[in-house]
Amino acid sequence: MAEENTQPLLKKYYHENCPGCKVDKAKETTRGAPIRHLLNIWMVVLCSTLPISSLFPFLYFMVRDFNIAETEQDIAGYAGYVGSAYMLGRSLTSVVWGIIADRYGRKPVVVIGVGTVVIFNTLFGLSTSFWMALITRFLLGALNGLLGPMKAYASEIFREEHQALGLATVSAAWGIGLIIGPALGGYLALPVKKYPHIFAEGSIWDKFPYFLPCLIISLFAFGVIIGCIWLPETLHNHRDSEEFTDQVEAIENGSNGAITGKTYQQPKNESLFLNWPLMSSIIVYCVFSLHDIAYSEVFSLWAVSPGRLGGMSFTTDDVGNVLSISGAGLLIYQIFFYPAVERAFGPVGVSRISGLLSIPLLQSYPFMAASLSGVTLFVVINASSVVMNVLFTTITTGLFLLQNRAVEQHQRGAANGISMTLMSMFKAVGPAGGGALLTWSQKRMNASFLPGTHLVFFVLNAIELLGVLLLFKPFLAVRGKKPYHLEIQ
Repeated sequence: MAEENTQPLLKKYYHENCPGCKVDKAKETTRGAPIRHLLNIWMVVLCSTLPISSLFPFLYFMVRDFNIAETEQDIAGYAGYVGSAYMLGRSLTSVVWGIIADRYGRKPVVVIGVGTVVIFNTLFGLSTSFWMALITRFLLGALNGLLGPMKAYASEIFREEHQALGLATVSAAWGIGLIIGPALGGYLALPVKKYPHIFAEGSIWDKFPYFLPCLIISLFAFGVIIGCIWLPETLHNHRDSEEFTDQVEAIENGSNGAITGKTYQQPKNESLFLNWPLMSSIIVYCVFSLHDIAYSEVFSLWAVSPGRLGGMSFTTDDVGNVLSISGAGLLIYQIFFYPAVERAFGPVGVSRISGLLSIPLLQSYPFMAASLSGVTLFVVINASSVVMNVLFTTITTGLFLLQNRAVEQHQRGAANGISMTLMSMFKAVGPAGGGALLTWSQKRMNASFLPGTHLVFFVLNAIELLGVLLLFKPFLAVRGKKPYHLEIQ
């Protein structure tokens, strides 16, 4: 009898023509985390992320060439507007894309989003005016709604024990994109000046000096579109209640007396805005996202700013080198260390620790620029940048896990759409706010309190501290891994 009780009383029913059922059936027979799924996630998220940050190393010079800024100090402010346009566009459409992904599938939204990168990222590289750059960045964000569905996809394509790895892959690809993107922008912008033996004066590369990095990213996106042909769809095209009825009727018709009672908690279309475990994790995610994008904008602008304005006088190549090294370190950490760290401390615990560690490190940046120089400065900044990006990505991954565990699949696309919308609103403020704050700080180099860039990093740390405080109870609520369940007794 004991041996009989170990057998499942309800065999799961798979619909023959349902793509989601095919994925679930494959998960039943696959114990590991298929590498091809990890590569799919990696490529798609990387494609979405590269355009977000690739402009940071050359944006200062691009805006300068538009001749719209009246003074040198005003360049950072205009650069912030261009940097914010992408997130503003995404904030207006992310919920719509999430709903579309829940209704029609993850794959169509992904294909449209990648296609948007091909078109509008290319047009941005061909911008000849401030307004053209602003509009193309806005449309690139508004029509690219794939990140939210990909977060849902990463938690659906793997077995439960590998969901952390799937979402860590999203975070890793996101983090690497925020590193590789600026590296491409740093190395490939102004190619005629940097590589005159390859790119001739008077060519298209001379007329559009910031087109090459955008073109490379767009070509990569075109390749990803082709790869999306083999991307499995995870959305079910049938109603869960009908599936349950079919299963129970099949067992009851057998009349074997195995069912003595049954309880079923059907997934409900509860209001996502009343789901506090979801909304609290999204709010915390928004705060850290504001900090993350503001840091990315400020770091690149600060690094290339002249020493007399508190910067490090780096070239775009120097910035590219720093961010490339950070990307390599982040990749190693996410693949080999994050899953073990998450199991040891949990998504909340590891986010708290990472947030606290980042505060003193970030505040030390102005002192590095003021007291170090040459190779020593380059080495120290590289090491600090690696650690900062690892800490930021650790926090983001933990919050991804909390959000996806707070809802069931039938609401996951919309939930991630809400997350992307609110996050994008915060990230729209980040570059503009960071650029304006850097401009203001560089006009008060001799202030008695928080002079120069000390003010910028102090404000960034205040945002980080707020995020850390929100990670504690009673604000943050955490739901278990299975908010809904089916049980037959």
